[in-house]
Amino acid sequence: MYTTRSCGYCVAARRLLDRRGYAYEDIDVGNDYGLRQQMSRRAGNYRTVPMIFIDDQFIGGFDELAALDRTGGLAARSGVAAAER
Repeated sequence: MYTTRSCGYCVAARRLLDRRGYAYEDIDVGNDYGLRQQMSRRAGNYRTVPMIFIDDQFIGGFDELAALDRTGGLAARSGVAAAER
């Protein structure tokens, strides 16, 4: 999961994952413009944070993560919330 410290949606994503007990890697791109641009391109030019990847697949931001959680799709994935670089 690629985040910034001041992003409310990033905080919400961390809380959701923590509450569910999922392990994740939180990579702060707030001070690394190059990495943020690289991940944006990898995510199909997605521009906002968080940028959440599960099993090397971009799923979106907090809204998509929360929707996956509500439908049970988050729990069904193996290696849930294992963000990679």
